[in-house]
Amino acid sequence: MDSFNAADSFNAAEWMVDRHAPERVAITAIDLDGSVRHVTYGSLASGVAAFGAALRAAGTRPEERVLLCMGDSPELVTAFLGALRIGAVPVPVSTMLKPKDIRMLAADSRARVVVLSSEFAELAPALEGLPDLAHVVVFEGPVPTVRGVPVWPWESFLAAGGSPAPAYPTTAESPAFWLYTSGTTGTPKAAVHRHGSLRDTAETYAADVLGIGPDDVCFSVAKIFFAYGLGNSLTFPFAVGARTVLDRSRPNPKATMRTVTEHRPTLFFAGPTYYAALLSAGLPPDTFTSVRACVSAGEAFPAPLFTRFTEFFGVEMLDGIGSTEMLHIFISGRPGRTRAGATGEIVAGYEAKIVDDDGTAVPDGTPGHLYVRGSSAASGYWSRTEVTRRVFQGPWVRTGDTYVRSADGYYSSLGRTDDIIKAGGIWVSPTEVEEHLRAHPDVAQVAVVSVPDEAGLDKPVACVVLAPGAATTPSDLSSFCREGLAAFKRPRHILLFDEMPVTATGKLQRFRVRELAIERLTQPA
Repeated sequence: MDSFNAADSFNAAEWMVDRHAPERVAITAIDLDGSVRHVTYGSLASGVAAFGAALRAAGTRPEERVLLCMGDSPELVTAFLGALRIGAVPVPVSTMLKPKDIRMLAADSRARVVVLSSEFAELAPALEGLPDLAHVVVFEGPVPTVRGVPVWPWESFLAAGGSPAPAYPTTAESPAFWLYTSGTTGTPKAAVHRHGSLRDTAETYAADVLGIGPDDVCFSVAKIFFAYGLGNSLTFPFAVGARTVLDRSRPNPKATMRTVTEHRPTLFFAGPTYYAALLSAGLPPDTFTSVRACVSAGEAFPAPLFTRFTEFFGVEMLDGIGSTEMLHIFISGRPGRTRAGATGEIVAGYEAKIVDDDGTAVPDGTPGHLYVRGSSAASGYWSRTEVTRRVFQGPWVRTGDTYVRSADGYYSSLGRTDDIIKAGGIWVSPTEVEEHLRAHPDVAQVAVVSVPDEAGLDKPVACVVLAPGAATTPSDLSSFCREGLAAFKRPRHILLFDEMPVTATGKLQRFRVRELAIERLTQPA
């Protein structure tokens, strides 16, 4: 068997950086102190080659992992692409990790090198004693001590690399990078993606839905360690020689307004929770005048919020569903034909099906389990055979979402598969009940979960956080539900909470909400 055929070579780092005019600005970077840097494609290409050479000089071999815990910055992009360039595997991880978490991921990935930016350097001591770890690199700030492992300042590490070497002759099928899924339960799993997957998302969603071009400017609230953010901030702009705006700090609405006003992105990316925060922050209605489309993903977009945001700011919203396993969005609203409450239509290059519990396709209008197929799908999970076989079924990927498709091809979310409720033999969508309750002026947050009644039958229960100062009672909210919901959809109980449990990434922990509801309902009166 032949090893490599040069004609089949494809290296994603070369594809994203080396094809573009060197004088074009690739990155506008907002640093922690608020200062701004502009990095050209030529400067980025030099940095990527230098970092790749430094990794090689440090003994990093093709397919060995390089774990990255860094704020969104030119240095994160340089490290990610530098590892790709030499055939190594970058693993960008959450910047909300605790010490025990980064140790677990570094051990699970058997990382050869760990790169930290200064704001996360305090995690370094947790890496002591890992058998595969050979080097730690820190960008900016004091250099911590990790017993038994050399810790390099960024510039010293680059200087030790020597002359840049040619890119490693990877192919589109070569392992490229890993992304750990966050999820709301269970141990994180690393989805293994290929070099060609990056190009696939650019040639499907970015081309088909966004119509991205070299004059676009991308700004993503979702960070690069998310699959969503990786496409928004890196793959899509770099696929066409456009510019990306990277903000290293934690997002907040006022800072977002300044960034949008000063740097005038044309494409803006966030999730429904952040769009709600922007709407509540008192921003002026002309904040998004430079933006031709706002994009949303990560969780279902409530129809009332969708309508309020688009009408107030006068900007088009493209909702979508993607996943870490599929790398980016595969069902999306399209410019000029979005529908509030519907995720959208299938993206060119992907196929979707909705099936029942037996795997049989269901007719339009019938809820079922959503499966998707497309070339950007991960190869599987690292060292997770059982769950890989459960999620990756031949060419199809089980998303874990319950969906319904309309006769004219629009897909709508009914929640996660484990969240959907069958009450009295009829499907009840938590999303629908939540949207109704969210329309009440005194409701700030709501989650509807299934709780077994005295007969062990699942019934919908609404867990509500009231707006500050609100005096509405559960009885008032029950009356409100009677006005707009069919009897079988109405919550059997409405429970008031001070706050909702969420993950480190801000996603609702429905399993924990359900536990709290069961606990509350089974307590003695």
